[in-house]
Amino acid sequence: MVKQVRAVRTRQTLVVAAAETFADVGYALATLPVISRRAGVSSGALHFHFASKDILAAEVEAEAAEAVRELADRCRSEAGTSLQALVDITCRLLLLVAADPVVRAGFRLNGDPSRKSGAGLLRWWRTLVRDLIEQAERAGELAPDVSAEAAVVAVVTATFGFQAVGAADRSWLATERLAQFWNFTLPRLASSPDHGMVSAALAGGPGGRHT
Repeated sequence: MVKQVRAVRTRQTLVVAAAETFADVGYALATLPVISRRAGVSSGALHFHFASKDILAAEVEAEAAEAVRELADRCRSEAGTSLQALVDITCRLLLLVAADPVVRAGFRLNGDPSRKSGAGLLRWWRTLVRDLIEQAERAGELAPDVSAEAAVVAVVTATFGFQAVGAADRSWLATERLAQFWNFTLPRLASSPDHGMVSAALAGGPGGRHT
């Protein structure tokens, strides 16, 4: 039992160390020796748990996807409207990207051209934003002159931009930046804009699991 617990801890330590390395330098420049040193684990122990860098990266992506889907499900169940859910998920996801190295690495790996795994997490995010905005449109939550397609483009582009800029300067993922974005965007998007929606979203925090 003690060995099993130690093995689980070692595996998770390696996942976090790999995530930090992938987030810092990308997939191509990350090496297994650097990851094992960062984790404080021998190369033999790393290869026992993960036979290759690709398998280790896939584990990081899988944990990142699980974390953000749990966050999205929780926000959707708690929000009173689709638009509130969109604001909540956007804010808390970007706070999670800043706080959680596994989620941060998951998005970077998904968008890394040297990876052949596709962009599943990024596609999932685009689909989720479209779903919430279309639901908001059907519920009359969007301003009458707002195109749902244009709203999807604006929100998806903005969130990808936050992630990209935040990779170099994490201050761009701070609560005040996210508040500025939504306080600027909501009056143009919502039929009944309420800046309290933004405060509620940011009050929830990121809720990361790997910090």
